[in-house]
Amino acid sequence: MTVSRQLLIASTFCSLVFTTACVSQKENMVKQNYPLAYADGFDDGCHSGNNAGGSWFDQFKKDVIRFEQDAQYARGWSDGYRQCETKQEALQRQIRMSVEQQRLNEEKKHNKREEQRHLEREMMKGIDTSGLENLK
Repeated sequence: MTVSRQLLIASTFCSLVFTTACVSQKENMVKQNYPLAYADGFDDGCHSGNNAGGSWFDQFKKDVIRFEQDAQYARGWSDGYRQCETKQEALQRQIRMSVEQQRLNEEKKHNKREEQRHLEREMMKGIDTSGLENLK
């Protein structure tokens, strides 16, 4: 599996997890007695923050009129945006680091195999192998 394919799969999975978390976040906030306007703003801001942080599955979402007229919505949107953007950026960074670690591990294995081949060739130098042809 190529590194870019691994990155795509990991990013897709993690984005789906975060998308689900944002959707249920609004419900949890309402249950915790946050004002509905704040929870609505947080939800919209979270989708926008995920998008800004690199999510392929979220879109920018902001009720501009409500943002300008409703302080609770605006505060919720700003909080959700910052929180989810930061989480999404951290997730993207973690995915890149995991992919790079995998690449380095593969490179290490390759280098070890090449070193083994080199050592085998060096050991065989000066040894008469002509008799080995009869083993075929």
